Amino acid sequence: MKMHRADENCGIAQAAVIVGDWWNVLVLREIARGHLRFDVLVAELGLSRKVLAERLTRLVDRGVLRRSLYQRRPERYEYLLTDAGAALLPLLVAMQDWGDRWVLGDGTVTGTAALDGAEHARVHAQIGTRMPDGLVLPSTHGADLPVVAPDCAGTVLFTYPGTGIEWDEPIPGAVGCTLENRLFTDAWPDFRRAGVEVRGVSTQLPHEQADFARAEAVPYPLLSDARYRLAAALRLPTFRGAGRLRLKRLILVIGSEGTVRQVLFPVQDIPAAVTEALRLATASAGVRLGDTEE
Repeated sequence: MKMHRADENCGIAQAAVIVGDWWNVLVLREIARGHLRFDVLVAELGLSRKVLAERLTRLVDRGVLRRSLYQRRPERYEYLLTDAGAALLPLLVAMQDWGDRWVLGDGTVTGTAALDGAEHARVHAQIGTRMPDGLVLPSTHGADLPVVAPDCAGTVLFTYPGTGIEWDEPIPGAVGCTLENRLFTDAWPDFRRAGVEVRGVSTQLPHEQADFARAEAVPYPLLSDARYRLAAALRLPTFRGAGRLRLKRLILVIGSEGTVRQVLFPVQDIPAAVTEALRLATASAGVRLGDTEE
């Protein structure tokens, strides 16, 4: 890319050298989703092996990706985000949010989604897919935890905009999240008896979540996606409110092997959604709902 002399000191121009290419952006999108190997990237992106090899080499040379050997004979590599690459995830999520709102939507800021819209289709396409391996996030339980709980019959992962937030102006679908957490807390014993773990996720900072968890005695971990690692990995719907991108409310029911079994989105009736999540999770775990009651 030919650059004007004034662009040499412009961060936007320098970043555009890396992310201004269509295929570079999509390669980063797929690697953020956990598609790390060459053949998988070819299949997901539908581009030629030559073009993909060129883009991967450029991204490695720019320090955005690094290669990790996973097979010696013949040599095969996985492509992983470096720190510089991971720092691009908020940009990818912001691009998706802009596209969802201004290209695929009508420009309205909303915390929910239309049943026939692109966000609805994208989220429900998660059914049958595996969650990315090794994805851990800061938690209110004092350590980074995996998004999918290990050694359990299943995981219910629910995302929410945030607790204790006052919106600058009303945003459809972005109602307070305290009720949702209280309802999951009330249902927590039934989830536990079914061997199902619960994880709540927002883009709030860990200390904000910790303050809320202590005040409300939340028994399950709340995970912070402040760096948008989960949002980028699952291409989760977001909206901008109170100064940052917020996750729209949805619920994933994930099997013990890490595969998404069921999706609830959009979530408009919170009590009904929590009840349905318990029913789906216990059924997925092979437990009848009545068997979880004392």
